[in-house]
Amino acid sequence: MNTPHRAAPARSERVWRFMAAHFARFLRRHMNALRLARWGAPRQADHPGPLVIYCNHPSWWDAAVLILLADRLFPGRAMFAPFDARTLERYGIFRRLGAFPVELETRRGAAQFLASARTVLAEPRHMLWVTAQGRFSDVRSRPLDLRPGIAHLAEIAPEALFLPLALDYAFWDERGAEACCAFGEPVPARDLLALNRGERLARLEAALTATLDALSADVMVRDPARFVPVIEGARGIGGVYDLWRRAVALARGRRFDPAHGAAEAERKP
Repeated sequence: MNTPHRAAPARSERVWRFMAAHFARFLRRHMNALRLARWGAPRQADHPGPLVIYCNHPSWWDAAVLILLADRLFPGRAMFAPFDARTLERYGIFRRLGAFPVELETRRGAAQFLASARTVLAEPRHMLWVTAQGRFSDVRSRPLDLRPGIAHLAEIAPEALFLPLALDYAFWDERGAEACCAFGEPVPARDLLALNRGERLARLEAALTATLDALSADVMVRDPARFVPVIEGARGIGGVYDLWRRAVALARGRRFDPAHGAAEAERKP
């Protein structure tokens, strides 16, 4: 099916810098940390062609997390992403961050996605980020049921590199949640072109499933040492409880650590 030509989304670098800083502050206030698995750093990030980063979609937080990962891990590349058209009408600022509208659940929406993706991926330093499930879904749900549109992208961008990205959120020892992520084994578009569309979709889904399973195993261990902190938030409970702990630490000549784990250690003889 031929798709109409579309101009690249109107991304503003100035707005990007402002919003990336805003989301970093927002995450620090409301989460304990954004963590990257030590084995899950993005490979071949210096690929000479465009990148397609596709992920699962477990949470409202995904948009903020993806923007922060793009900002911190892919300097020099411009991020673009499809966005539900109705939601984008309410949050128009995302247009200045590289978002482009897509009507979900319609043939028109599929055409919109492919037309805009073609324009974005025509530039080697661009990267397209896609929540490939197209809906919120629990991290434990299997199969992932990726939308078929992701399998078409190899045809319009044969020089692209596909990177699976697993996202998971969990509460560990602190008041705030942990946002955990990991990138999986890259898949060149040229390799996907050797397969039919059904086989491409299966390969992309298998790569993301394997990455998500490995990440979830680390999340369940609840060991921060398995991760590299991308952004760390404020630890502790806050309020009167932490004021009391600070006073007790000062009276005992100890350095005050607001982390809940430190509070547990303080109770041990």
